[in-house]
Amino acid sequence: MSSADIQDFIFKFNQEYENKHREYENHFWATKMNLQGNSPQLLAKTKGELDQFLGNEEALNKVNAFLKQDLSAEDRKVLECFKRVFETYIVQDPKAFATKTRIDELEAELATARNTMNLGYTADGQFTKKSSVQLRNIISTNPDEKTRKAAYEGMRSIGPFVAEKFCEIVKLRNRFAKALGYECFYDMKVQKAEGFDKKTLFKIMDDLEVKSRPILEKARRTLAESKGKEALEPYNMSFNLSGDTLKETDPYFPFENAVDCWARSFAALGITYRQALMQLDLCDRQGKYSNGFCHWPQPAWTSPKGWVPSQANFTSLATPSAVGSGYTALVTLMHEGGHAAHFANVEQPSPLYSQERAPTSVAYAENQSMFLDSLVSDAAWLGRYALDRDGNVIPWALIEQKIRKEHPYHVFMLRGMLAVPYFEKALYELPEDQVTPENLIKLADEIEVKIQGGFSARPLLSVPHILADESAAYYHGYVLAEMSVHQTRQHFLDTYGYIVDNPKVGKDLKDFYWVSGNSRNFLDLVKGLTKKPLTADAWIHELQQPVDQLVESEKKEYAKAIEKGPTYKVGDSVDLDMQVRFVHGDLVVADTLKDNGLLQACQIYKKWVSELKE
Repeated sequence: MSSADIQDFIFKFNQEYENKHREYENHFWATKMNLQGNSPQLLAKTKGELDQFLGNEEALNKVNAFLKQDLSAEDRKVLECFKRVFETYIVQDPKAFATKTRIDELEAELATARNTMNLGYTADGQFTKKSSVQLRNIISTNPDEKTRKAAYEGMRSIGPFVAEKFCEIVKLRNRFAKALGYECFYDMKVQKAEGFDKKTLFKIMDDLEVKSRPILEKARRTLAESKGKEALEPYNMSFNLSGDTLKETDPYFPFENAVDCWARSFAALGITYRQALMQLDLCDRQGKYSNGFCHWPQPAWTSPKGWVPSQANFTSLATPSAVGSGYTALVTLMHEGGHAAHFANVEQPSPLYSQERAPTSVAYAENQSMFLDSLVSDAAWLGRYALDRDGNVIPWALIEQKIRKEHPYHVFMLRGMLAVPYFEKALYELPEDQVTPENLIKLADEIEVKIQGGFSARPLLSVPHILADESAAYYHGYVLAEMSVHQTRQHFLDTYGYIVDNPKVGKDLKDFYWVSGNSRNFLDLVKGLTKKPLTADAWIHELQQPVDQLVESEKKEYAKAIEKGPTYKVGDSVDLDMQVRFVHGDLVVADTLKDNGLLQACQIYKKWVSELKE
């Protein structure tokens, strides 16, 4: 077959993939955002069609035949990418394919049930409807222990609600994976996304678990000694760790200013979105999916006709009037905006390099977003961007108080992250006849106690990732990514001396991490930038740093931040090279294209938020 025929095959395949990807993602957004006319059935149908397209055995045979020919370097590269994708999705066994179809249907049914669940808490005999995000906010900030406990019990109610249907899904997921020759569903997901097996993954995880366990035990002892044993209760722990500090710092993170802070901060890092369109749905509401995410109806890529910019759908779950909502919204913007920046800058000859599902590494995708949201905790960032509504910068005393109160307990976050993959590993290793609602709930409790030292304010069965196929057996990626975040931060500090408002950091992220997309192995990318293999050492080192030493170094960074100020000040116009559309469900609140740029669109959005709170 001629070179022109091969290039025609590549072009048509890319084009058809774009169309099917877009159809699925549009239904995904409509269903998760609970838009008018959304259809879980069409979501399942378009997901099945996309999976079927990517699992086309005839197309794989064509690709294998092409790869035997004399090809240009770029054609070979793209065809090798196609082959990896096909081998990830192809289901040759008709029974396995039917099982997969049934899984998709059950997941759609469970998603609808979970989204419409009558969730909330009961206090003094009265039921108050709240989302899971609002319940967690109550657990973290409400001064009344009875109310916090009631909110925690509300979170616990999610497990029994989803258990029966979820058990059916777990059984089918394992049958499907075993039919394809994998040990279990978890092993299949890891191999397809990361390129190594479950055993290899948990060698890395076990090393982190063992090294962090003594730090956890010390932190729990310290908390009990300083606050009393009752502070270790799941409905008291997060309040004791952040309740007062969260309230005191809350004025310096106004919700309505979060988008402006994110935009100025990213612009100062030299980050741009290469003509992307981003749709932001930031506020919580009834029926909305209970986790922030960023998906791409249009992946970025370089087609034969030129650059194709990305389109991103981006959501968070803020309640603007709630204490801590502004901080949460800002961290989510930095996180999901980091995902969007990464995928907007993938510069490869197929959209398959810039989509977030397998064979894109979970850890690779999460590394970018978690690195950028980590900046919000830095005194160097706070001294520039944490301003109250009158423009006053957060005082050093509050930052020091926060460091002294929280640093000894940062290990709780690590162990909370570890609990999810350890739970899913144990779950998918259960014999099928033991996958029952009772055992599911019991196992979740056992893992929480084993890994976190006690029950968690965010019960494992309330974690939305475990329910949906695209995020199930996924959470280990956050753990590996966090390792990389600490290693990457250490590299930048050693190389440049600072990170915040450093355009060299944005350039290095783009050149070393983003441009390649999934064409390179995650571990190789980390080593390429940091010049070291990925380990937990930098993370463990930070957890072990004496608090007085950390306070001293952060105080110096805060002083520098106050002296220099941000690169872009409040009111400055910044150009991230993208169109931003602010939405609330079906309502379009503001659009930078129609409203004369980001600064004006932010003002319109601020006004809408102020009216929403009243």
